[in-house]
Amino acid sequence: MAGDVARRLLVGRPMRSERLAETELPKWLALPVFCSDPLSSVAYATESILVALAAGGLTLYHVSPYIAAGVALTLLVVVTSYRQTVHAYPNGGGAYVVASENLGRTAGLAAASALLVDYVLTVAVSVAAGVGNIVSAAPGLAGDALPIALGFVSLLMLMNLRGVQESGRIFAIPTYGFVLGIYVMFAWAAYKGLAGQPMRAETAGYRLRATSSTSGVLAVLLILRAFANGCTALTGVEAISNGVPAFRRPKSRNAAATLSAMAALAVTMFVGITILALVSDVHMADSPADYVGLRPGTEVPTAISQIGAAVFGKTFFFYWNTVFTAGILILAANTAFNGFPALASILARDRFLPRQLYNRGDRLVFSNGIVLLAVAAGLLLAAFDADTQSLIHLYIIGVFVSFTLSQAGMVRHWQRALAAPERASAGGAAGGGEGSDAAARRRTRRSQAINAVGATVTALVLVIVLASKFLEGAWIVVVAMPLLFALMTGIRRHYDRVTETLHVPDQVRLVRPSRNHVIVLVSRLHMPTVRALSYARALAPSELEAVTVAVSREEAQALLEDWESHGVDVPLRILDSPFREITRPVLGHVRSLRRAGPRDVVTVVIPEYVVTHWWQHLLHNQSALRIKARLLFQPGVVVISVPWRIDRPPPDAASPVVLDRSG
Repeated sequence: MAGDVARRLLVGRPMRSERLAETELPKWLALPVFCSDPLSSVAYATESILVALAAGGLTLYHVSPYIAAGVALTLLVVVTSYRQTVHAYPNGGGAYVVASENLGRTAGLAAASALLVDYVLTVAVSVAAGVGNIVSAAPGLAGDALPIALGFVSLLMLMNLRGVQESGRIFAIPTYGFVLGIYVMFAWAAYKGLAGQPMRAETAGYRLRATSSTSGVLAVLLILRAFANGCTALTGVEAISNGVPAFRRPKSRNAAATLSAMAALAVTMFVGITILALVSDVHMADSPADYVGLRPGTEVPTAISQIGAAVFGKTFFFYWNTVFTAGILILAANTAFNGFPALASILARDRFLPRQLYNRGDRLVFSNGIVLLAVAAGLLLAAFDADTQSLIHLYIIGVFVSFTLSQAGMVRHWQRALAAPERASAGGAAGGGEGSDAAARRRTRRSQAINAVGATVTALVLVIVLASKFLEGAWIVVVAMPLLFALMTGIRRHYDRVTETLHVPDQVRLVRPSRNHVIVLVSRLHMPTVRALSYARALAPSELEAVTVAVSREEAQALLEDWESHGVDVPLRILDSPFREITRPVLGHVRSLRRAGPRDVVTVVIPEYVVTHWWQHLLHNQSALRIKARLLFQPGVVVISVPWRIDRPPPDAASPVVLDRSG
């Protein structure tokens, strides 16, 4: 009872299935729910570019605008490609669905394994980055970064367990607060620039110690690595294509409009932050040791924090941006909390993940998937001590695998549509006719071309990301994805085997077993034993006996005398146990009955206490649980528990305890 009250306080009241339509999202609410990850990525994408270039000192900083332009162009290509996906798959066209339908099951599972890994990393990286921003503003909290990060993951889990709309309204505050703060910063920086007022970052006077050559092939590798780091701005773009059913009608149109709004915001904010980082001379490196003249152990603020200080000084809007940047970085994990459970549910429906992940919880969300994601992200944060730069090397491999497979699948989808004229014209003008058919085919060709460009660009970026990050930790993801793929195929084989085993033939005959041996396990003669014996007799068994294990000869003899004195007319068999075991003698007796009659059924009836408080479970039924667990694996054995509530009133002392043939 106390557990139910606590659950209601944390999660809220259950919602009826008929209210599922009430959870659908308008565009203004879908933006923070599904796009907090790509919007928040702009807060650290520029910093990641600068950190990669810093290996060559300050020599290569001049190429950062071109790298930022390349990342922005890639983002626009991917968003344009996914707009085709949300129109083609209004029921949810995630990479798994698109790749499975058009490229086959192997490609679909590869995309699914990549996305599942990426979602876990999204939570870990977003929370670590948010906590890093908090630590930048309050360096005294640096030693508590991991506990703070785990606390935020737990909070996000609870908020998402309460439902999409409720959590979305709360998450909208930091999302729109962050966007407002960034654009105010741009406006204020433009005013200061026109007024000739300087903007100088805290690290502007620090030189960087070069750890790599900036000529020839090494310079190219550094630039490619910086581009790969900047592509973190693309994470989470696919979430809308996974969640099209969560939008209000018209679903596809609203989802596409939200994608466009997200792209416009993300590109302008990312480019603007990069320009301000260069104008204010932000210098970023992997560690304080890479700065010339900086004392070891000195905490260097994040790039976005330095830009805010250079533009605003330590004024109101500086703290506004600090608070909302930390907020959106942490809540960016919400993108994964929406994408991971939905994808896991689809995989569970297709029997590639445990069935429990398919079911919705009290608040019409996929509760089991939410909890699983939180646990996995928490373990990852603990393994990497909530360090953003360590985690970010594992990041975006999975997302670009899914991007590439999804867009390649869409190319095949449009090719099939062109091969079937009625499908090619499905999205065309009503009324048919040659003109409308030709226009529909032109639109299909254009959509195919867009997705082909998207597949090519994302495949190229995947190669760059994989090559530049493999030795820095990306190999972990490369290993994890095939392991997850193998796990999902193993789960599917298990479910297929179970389905084959449980298949009912066309003609069903109900055949009774030859005999039913019923044994009742007893430890002493009390009311639970009497009730179990009465129930066992009601089964009309071929043979009925009570069985006890003689752990102590004195106790066994006392039970036998008690049995006879009460006139119990069920034979009592005493099993010897020289090593004071209970489970093994019972199993041996059951197996002997099975050997004597292979076509017989052995029914084991176990009297059990039903306790009223959770802590009382520790005091009762441990032997019964162990015996049941072992008997469940014995062929031809049925296990029945007969409950007895220990809070029920005692039997009337004037009424004798009698077992007659009627039970």
